Amino acid sequence: MRVLANDGISPPAIKELQKANFEVITTRVAQEQLKKFINENQVDALLVRSATEVRKDLIDACPTLKLIGRGGVGMDNIDGDHAKEKGIHVINTPGASSQSVSELVFAHLFGGVRYLYDANRNMPLEGDSGFKKLKKSYANGGELRGKTLGIVGFGRIGQEVAKIALGIGMKVLFTDHHNETQEVEINFFDGQKVLFTLQNNKLEEVLKVSDFITLHVPAQKGYVIGKAEIDQMKNGVGIINASRGGTLDEVALVDALESGKVSFAGLDVFESEPNPEIRILMHPNISLTPHIGAATKEAQERIGMELATQIINLLQ
Repeated sequence: MRVLANDGISPPAIKELQKANFEVITTRVAQEQLKKFINENQVDALLVRSATEVRKDLIDACPTLKLIGRGGVGMDNIDGDHAKEKGIHVINTPGASSQSVSELVFAHLFGGVRYLYDANRNMPLEGDSGFKKLKKSYANGGELRGKTLGIVGFGRIGQEVAKIALGIGMKVLFTDHHNETQEVEINFFDGQKVLFTLQNNKLEEVLKVSDFITLHVPAQKGYVIGKAEIDQMKNGVGIINASRGGTLDEVALVDALESGKVSFAGLDVFESEPNPEIRILMHPNISLTPHIGAATKEAQERIGMELATQIINLLQ
């Protein structure tokens, strides 16, 4: 059987599939050439990440497909229900990248409270001539310990974010449509464990009392955080979005940054991705990453191996 990993797959996963007698193709095929390539090469399984879309027309045009896999959590680039109706397996790897995304959230948070997003821009330009001025500018940063982190969406990634927050001494509030209470277990290097039981809160309460807000929700038809929600937040709040572009109103965010309502933002995803707005890219109070939440070596290996295991179990 042939597997096309159109957005790449880790070498250990390729070896695992090859051991099970799967042929793995890692050629990057352009979206407009995908139907032709799949049919000409009689591809049985198509693996994608966020770059490749698997819509109804592609599914209907490729009768050899038996499985569609998404390396990651979100399935918004795949017409999964339609594929399932046609008897095609649809799989993803919801837990494999949670740790990587959660650590990126804290990279933005730690950088935000100490102005690293701005210092890293200005030190190369003025560090030799204006060192003392810059030192004074960045000398009134804050700490995360003792502050309240509001987590909007408490699935696997939200829970991993909570573990880090609790581990560094933050208070954690979450809001979610599914879980009234959630146990969060923190495991330490020496085998010790600490178990926390957290209570679900209304969104309004989380917005009102949190020092920092982080979004961990699937793609939405409308904004989860817009002007009305930002107006309910504390003055000087920090906002992180490493979930999906379009869940945070970027116009409202920039307005709130300009007014001082929001002190800083950390964005890994964007409304107009892959062409973020210049106003976002150039804003001095936004920490920016190019949708790399799950892009660590460790996560890619976990994603690949999880996909390989599912493919072997389903297609052999």
